[in-house]
Amino acid sequence: MELTKQFSEREYAAALESWAWLDLDGKAARFTSLFGDVFLESADGAWWFLDTFEGQLVRGWNSRADLAAELDTEGGQERCLLAPLAMGAYQRRGLRLDASQIYAYAPPPIVTGSFDVDRIEVFGFVAVVNTAGQLHGQLQNEPS
Repeated sequence: MELTKQFSEREYAAALESWAWLDLDGKAARFTSLFGDVFLESADGAWWFLDTFEGQLVRGWNSRADLAAELDTEGGQERCLLAPLAMGAYQRRGLRLDASQIYAYAPPPIVTGSFDVDRIEVFGFVAVVNTAGQLHGQLQNEPS
């Protein structure tokens, strides 16, 4: 089972539009996890991880080779690609994705606190990632 997906520049632009509150300038989206977490490459060759569950952007790797090495490990696949959840959705639940779809939770874990495989559904990539950016942006702007 392939644990990553690629989308068009147009789809990435639409999905990431609501994440403007993060510094995405100079970073190009290259691929995603099956849950829509986005891996971006910056001009200096570093790789960044947009965690759509946590609502944060982190510089994770200094090179594509470093990223590939981590994603080749079980721990890296679990941490970055949510492999056990993706495999559970695919194998146990029989959820299949078309070219424009990803797995997502309804409602999202930021609301429920649950990562139960039975809550995973299939949705459009652009809608899920854009909505997550809106939600996290609103939460970031809430007064403490």
